[in-house]
Amino acid sequence: MINFCQFGAGRIGQIHAANIAANRRASLRYVVDVHEAAAKRLADEYGGTTADVGAALADPEVDAVLIASSTDTHADLMERSAKAGKAIYCEKPIDLDMQRVKTCLEVVDAAGVPLMLGFNRRFDPSFLALKAGVRAGRVGSVEMVQIVSRDPGPPPIEYIKVSGGLFRDMMIHDFDIARWLLDEEPVEVYANACCLVDSKIGDAGDVDTAAVTLRTASGKLCQISNSRRAVYGYDQRIEVFGSAGMLQAENLRPTSVVHSGAEGIHSDPPYNFFLERYPQAYKAELDHFIDCLETKTAPSPTGNDGAAALALAEAAVRSYAERRAVEVEV
Repeated sequence: MINFCQFGAGRIGQIHAANIAANRRASLRYVVDVHEAAAKRLADEYGGTTADVGAALADPEVDAVLIASSTDTHADLMERSAKAGKAIYCEKPIDLDMQRVKTCLEVVDAAGVPLMLGFNRRFDPSFLALKAGVRAGRVGSVEMVQIVSRDPGPPPIEYIKVSGGLFRDMMIHDFDIARWLLDEEPVEVYANACCLVDSKIGDAGDVDTAAVTLRTASGKLCQISNSRRAVYGYDQRIEVFGSAGMLQAENLRPTSVVHSGAEGIHSDPPYNFFLERYPQAYKAELDHFIDCLETKTAPSPTGNDGAAALALAEAAVRSYAERRAVEVEV
C-alpha cells in the first residue's frame, strides 16, 4: 500500500484524490491546501486527514506526494518533499521560470527520489495506441505531426493573469506530446498568435489563438493549433504522417451513435472538457507511478521531460514576440 499526501484540493485535486482512494494499492493519508475547508471536504470524502506541509512530510508513513496545487507552489513542494525522502508525482509545469526548474530538478536528483510529471495525455488509450503504431513502423519514417488542442471556452481572467500564458500553460501539453511522437528533439520553433476570443485576454498580456511549427534537426515537422474557444466541445486530435502512411486519433464522444436522416447526419459532440475526456488517462498515470514505486523503476514522464516542454514554450514566447523562428535553448 502506497500512502499519499496530496497537495491541492481544487478541481484537478478532486480527480487525483478520487483515483487514489479507488486504487487498491494506494491510500490517501493527508490532504494539504491553503483553503482548509476544501482540504477537509476532500479528506473526509476519501478517507484522509488534513495537516500542514511540515507535519505531513514528517510522517514516516507517507511514501509519496501528489502535487496538484497552484503552479507557483510546485517547485518549493517538490524540493521539500525530495528532502523528506518522498516519491513525487507533480502536475505540470514544475515552474514558469526555466532557471527555477533546473534548480528544483538538481535538488530532486540529489535526493535520489522518484519523480514523475503529470503529462496525462501520454496515458490516454487512443494516444497510446497511436504511439504504439508509430513505434511498430505503421507510418514508416515519421515526417509530420499535427496536433489540435482547443478548449471549449477560456478560463477566468484571474487565472489567465497568473497562468504564465497560453504557451506555458495550455500548449505545454502539446509540446510534450510532440516530443513523444517525434522521438527527436525540436531545435527550432516558429509561433504566431493573436486574440480572437476575448479582448480581455489580450489586455491581461496573453493570447487565445495560436499556431506553432516545430522543426527537428533531421527536418521532421510538427504543427500545433490551440484555441481557447471551440463551440462544439473539447477538440483533441492528433495526426502522424510518414513515408508509409498515416495514423490519426480523433475526438472521443459520449457515444458512437450516428443518426442519418433527411435533415442530415448527426452524432454526439466531443466531450465537453478535459475532466470528461481524460479520466482513463488520469487513472492510468497513477497506476504507472505506483507500478514504478513497487518495482523500483524510474517513472516517465520525467522531470527532464517537464524542462524540455517548458523550453519549447519559452521558445514559442520568444518567437511570437520577435516575429521570427528561434532556436530552442536547453
